[in-house]
Amino acid sequence: MCNSYLMNMFSLEGRTAVVTGGGGVLCSLMGEALAAAGANVILWDIRQEALDEKVAKIRKAIKNDERVNSVQVNLMDEESIKAAIEKSVKLYGQVDILINGAGGNRGKSTLQEVKAEDVEFVLKLNLLAGCILPIKHFSKYWIEKKIKASVINIASMSSYNPLSGVYAYSAAKAAVMNQTVAQAKELAPFGIRVNAIAPGFLIADQNRALLLNPDGSLTARGQAVIAHTPYGRFGEAHELCGAVIFLMSNQAAGFVSGITLPVDGGYLAFNI
Repeated sequence: MCNSYLMNMFSLEGRTAVVTGGGGVLCSLMGEALAAAGANVILWDIRQEALDEKVAKIRKAIKNDERVNSVQVNLMDEESIKAAIEKSVKLYGQVDILINGAGGNRGKSTLQEVKAEDVEFVLKLNLLAGCILPIKHFSKYWIEKKIKASVINIASMSSYNPLSGVYAYSAAKAAVMNQTVAQAKELAPFGIRVNAIAPGFLIADQNRALLLNPDGSLTARGQAVIAHTPYGRFGEAHELCGAVIFLMSNQAAGFVSGITLPVDGGYLAFNI
């Protein structure tokens, strides 16, 4: 009885997901979670070698070669996005899940040393490529085909309070949370839900050197993060997966749209 209830509530069988930034560790893990819940999964990234590696890993994990594929795409190029949607639809008939996972940062600096070209690049990567452009073109497709879809954008702890030294990244992630609300409002009449996840501090390639010294001890920034995290540790990547499945399930979250869900070990609940 319990298993039947959980399957009805959280199964994604019969649905198809596109995960942008799918060549990365966190996004490919979210893709694996979607596949394990029954969805067909198409990883998007500009790096074909990374895509090949992650597709092979997920296929092995779910013991199925047919439900996981990839499409190479340049998310800064709208024509590339449109072509990638066409290729993705041909793979499984339709797409009704989107995780806007592409993003990243470029260095850390004081306000006096910040470079305009770095700010422009990071804003485009996280806000345009990582949020607005994919859903712009997917929503046209969904509305035309009358598909009720679900979207997750990736926000950040810096969406709530800026992190020191990463001006462009903090600004972009604050905008992602803002745009999640805007997208949810506009697309609700079409049955399209848009939410976001705000991961707490997890160790990944992007932030490892900021949080950990080469010997594995905490940097000053890492110490500050742990001091402000009531759980007293960094998060594990797999701890994002439950939030992903919940928000993508129309049975479990069919009336949930426009929210940003923190998965942060209580970081935002810190007080003195």
